[in-house]
Amino acid sequence: MSDTSIRPRRPAVRSLPLVAPLRLARPSDMWFKPALSVVVATAVPDLALLALDRLDLVMYTMAGSLCALYGHNLPYARRARAVAGVVVSMAIGLAISLVAASLTGSTAVLIAVGALLAAGQKTLCDATRIGPPGPVIFTFVTSAALFAPQHLGQVPGHLALTLAAGVVSWLVAVGPAAVRREGPERRATARALDAAAAYAADPGHRTRHAAAAAVHAAWQTLLAAGRPTPVRRALERLVVHAEAALVGGALGDSPAAPASGVAPASVPGPASGADPGRLRAWARQTRARGPVPTPPPAPGTSAELFGIDAERAARRTGSRRDARRALLRSLAPGSPLLPIGARALIGCALAGYVSQAVGVGRPYWAIVTAASLYQANVTLSWNRALQRTLGNLLGVLVFAAVLPASRTGPLALIGFCLFFGFAAEALITRNYWLGSIAVTPMALLVLEFGGTHPAGELIGDRVLDTVIGAAMGMLAAVLVTNRRAAGRLERALAATEQARAHAVHALAAPRPTPADLDAARRRLTGSLVELREADDTAAGEWWQRALPQEQVLAAEQAGHRTLAATATRQGLIAPAQENGAV
Repeated sequence: MSDTSIRPRRPAVRSLPLVAPLRLARPSDMWFKPALSVVVATAVPDLALLALDRLDLVMYTMAGSLCALYGHNLPYARRARAVAGVVVSMAIGLAISLVAASLTGSTAVLIAVGALLAAGQKTLCDATRIGPPGPVIFTFVTSAALFAPQHLGQVPGHLALTLAAGVVSWLVAVGPAAVRREGPERRATARALDAAAAYAADPGHRTRHAAAAAVHAAWQTLLAAGRPTPVRRALERLVVHAEAALVGGALGDSPAAPASGVAPASVPGPASGADPGRLRAWARQTRARGPVPTPPPAPGTSAELFGIDAERAARRTGSRRDARRALLRSLAPGSPLLPIGARALIGCALAGYVSQAVGVGRPYWAIVTAASLYQANVTLSWNRALQRTLGNLLGVLVFAAVLPASRTGPLALIGFCLFFGFAAEALITRNYWLGSIAVTPMALLVLEFGGTHPAGELIGDRVLDTVIGAAMGMLAAVLVTNRRAAGRLERALAATEQARAHAVHALAAPRPTPADLDAARRRLTGSLVELREADDTAAGEWWQRALPQEQVLAAEQAGHRTLAATATRQGLIAPAQENGAV
């Protein structure tokens, strides 16, 4: 008899990879959207300042222009609110930096302010899940502003420039809604179809989790998109097909009968009749500019859409209140986000003070480098440190090569900044180090708007700050433990068990309503996605107590069986999967 309470203890220190973090991935299916957005949002204020012969103010408009990088994975209704919040947050952080720079010239004090800002930005961005690109853009802007010459009377005018550029970013971010208002929903649906096709073609733990996460994200996007339209209705039907492929495979994968009483033998194997080629074809058509494909209705589609409408109505009454409660919980004592914020605070402070000690006059890049490292756990932070260091060092070489050409005139300087801004977003989804090769020369060229600097000094300081920032950042990541990651996993495990019990209770009802079954299944799906994320996070953390791996695996298997049983009861998948229909 096995005893899941007796588990082998994980080693406190795990080996760190060297090659895997540098491998290139496939580019994102929407890399061009933030790339083009930041180019347009930057070009408009830059050219306006050029016409006014005030390119020395580019740093302040750049703070607002970089807000165009956010929100591209959100439907337009939510994107409008998110980007507006980013602009306001950017202005608040910049105001703190500018006032601090105006009131003191002490580098030690400015480093402390920069570290506090970086820690706060990291914690808030993680709590609100804003991103990509996350907190590093905020830290880059506020840290640079701390070491820019400033008088208190100039602060309102500089903030006005940031807000004006932020308005341009907001218009760029939400403007495409006038042309293709369901674009984000179409991309989310296409990702769900592609992930379901990958699972149908190659059933396994990894593909199943990817499909579950993609389907869950697609439903969340459609629920947040606003009132249903004919296109959104068609997209919802496509997501039903993706979900049918996922939950049908979950029944076929499961060797044991679920507690719900639905026998898995009544459903065929992992593919569950799903045709990967058909799912991929629908994904291509959905992602394209043509009409959304209209496949035959999957079993149970009407009941599923009825449940979606019920959930959408419930969200209209309590979504913002629930979001505020979730934010407060993520910032409360005991939150697993707080140790990550502590790492950012200590690491950025160490990086800044060590950089100052070795003679760097404005050590903001050391602060930015340290702040950029902190991911969900030590292993991921190490990956980012490796990527950031390699990318920055190669980027310095690129800067040295283009600097003479950029100094031929203001238009050349603007052109190079726009080019590197586009290249950074085009490359960074392949791997962070590849994007950093473009980010580094762009950040250095921005300094040229305020006046030329000795090339050797710029390059030397940047190399030194990169090495110091990466070293001090990793030191803080290793020394500041995050034992709360295991607590998050235990809470996620308990939530999954509760969600599964709720689904089993709904299944046991004599005549469960479609809305009840749909809500139970979606709650269980979300809890399974959170459980896998919590387990992956805890597994990469050092100095961690033993993790309940057997319980996690059992909970995932039972949860997926119950998901499939719920879908069968609702009619989303038919017991016999007649005619091979999805």
